[in-house]
Amino acid sequence: MSVRILALVGSLRAGSHNRQLAEAAVKVAPEGSDIQLYEGLADIPFYNEDIDVEGDVPAAAARLREAAAAADALLLFTPEYNGTIPAVLKNAIDWLSRPYGTGAITDKPVAVVGTAFGQYGGVWAQDEARKAVGIAGGKVLEDVKLSIPGSVTRFAETHPADDAEVVAQIAEVVTRLHGHGTDQAAA
Repeated sequence: MSVRILALVGSLRAGSHNRQLAEAAVKVAPEGSDIQLYEGLADIPFYNEDIDVEGDVPAAAARLREAAAAADALLLFTPEYNGTIPAVLKNAIDWLSRPYGTGAITDKPVAVVGTAFGQYGGVWAQDEARKAVGIAGGKVLEDVKLSIPGSVTRFAETHPADDAEVVAQIAEVVTRLHGHGTDQAAA
């Protein structure tokens, strides 16, 4: 049974280290895991109930909801902007939380990881993302974590997929998420 994992990256920057970390996750995914790196978070309008109308949801938001609904689990990659979660990732979580109680991530396993320049690797942003996605209905895997500090220097000349320590760590995250996603896929 294939486990479909939707990866959302909270940085839109072309050279984003979190994007590179997501690419590494795709490379090390265990057999039976299909990780889809979602493209298009930049196209989704800010959440507004006035435009979240059944049958008339903005196309970019509808695509995100469809992708999340088709996934067995989600893997969020977040940098830390001013001590918290980036707006683009929070906006995606807001769209996925609706309709209230039946959003596309309701009861789905969600892991949050990331890398940031600071000495703690974006822990605050990851904690905020876990809080938001849990309130939104996701089943947050509190024991599946990865915070990589010093991204600007650590990945200045090395892609995360070429860093043996990072590869082992992200492989462990994906393997554990895969296990939770297997349960979801079987349900």
